[in-house]
Amino acid sequence: MAESKQTADRKTVQDLFQTTKKTSPEDLLLNYNGILYPSVACSKEIFEALETFEAREDDLLIASSPKCGTNWVIQILSEMVSILKNQETVLDHPTLEFGNQQTVERMKKRLSPRIISTHLRIQKIPKSFFQKNTKILLVIRNPKDTATSYFNFHNNLPGLPTYESWDLFFKDFMRGNVCYGSYFEYVSEWNKYVDDEKVMAVTFEAMKTDSLTQLKKISEFFRLPLTEEQLREVERRTSFTSMKEKSKNTHGKIGEALFRKGQVGDWQSLFTEEQSKEMDAKFHQHLAGTKLGDLLNYNKYCKF
Repeated sequence: MAESKQTADRKTVQDLFQTTKKTSPEDLLLNYNGILYPSVACSKEIFEALETFEAREDDLLIASSPKCGTNWVIQILSEMVSILKNQETVLDHPTLEFGNQQTVERMKKRLSPRIISTHLRIQKIPKSFFQKNTKILLVIRNPKDTATSYFNFHNNLPGLPTYESWDLFFKDFMRGNVCYGSYFEYVSEWNKYVDDEKVMAVTFEAMKTDSLTQLKKISEFFRLPLTEEQLREVERRTSFTSMKEKSKNTHGKIGEALFRKGQVGDWQSLFTEEQSKEMDAKFHQHLAGTKLGDLLNYNKYCKF
């Protein structure tokens, strides 16, 4: 089987993240309507263009906070669609808010089904996705591993500000002073929509522990009729080892930052006991007793 390919739009964004000449934190961040975004990929222009973006009913939209498994799920859906169409896998799928007006115009011309990802807060996602009843796959991950992965991502990607220490990043993460804002507010906002039949939530942890079951749920949710054998092939192609080995071809230099460890529980290598308790309190404040909070199985994955 040939390696997955990427398009010019995707490669351009990856190169911007990797080779940007911007160095100061102020230059690397864009504050738009009170939320921070990576300035190398996002702009006021594209946010304005998204206000009139037309979703399609058969779009496959992936929504997630950063570092919760977005690229993994993009590859999963890419493989599912390519297998059903008996085509070579092409990682041809845009992040909704990355690029410029021309990127949005090209997105409008893409053939269905379009696989689109976004880290936008729910109120920032174009309203047409909800008006068209587009199905949305929400990907969430326990906050401690999310923060750990995000910290390493910052320090391995020139397109984002670096941090001198984990302690400094932890403070910003807890305050929501990072790209796309507060993780806790992001997940909390989605609790209002989790009962919608057009929304399905999946956790990174469930994908790691029982991937085949989750792949079946995803395929059924998006009405992608794969056989058991085909689902096992998707599982094989999208294992972390397989994606990491192919990452140079599929994601260029940025692949090293995107596919670092892919572990559950890596947070214990960075968190102090005090920081762990602080995040426990934050989780209890925002998510304890909610449907998504329960789905995250916090006591299993986030306790020393």
